[in-house]
Amino acid sequence: MNGITRIARTLHWYVRQFTGEAKWDEYVAECAAFGERPMTRREFEHRRDHQREHSPGARCC
Repeated sequence: MNGITRIARTLHWYVRQFTGEAKWDEYVAECAAFGERPMTRREFEHRRDHQREHSPGARCC
């Protein structure tokens, strides 16, 4: 693998982590492991947003 390809893959990984795309993939994989049907992407994002808004965690405000 050349340097440019490695940089592109690393950048792609960071973007997926930053945007939350990786969380969706992890959720779908977990559902498959337990034989459960995953919720839709829209439902998943709605629940993530709801959790962030109602469980501020380390946020100050």
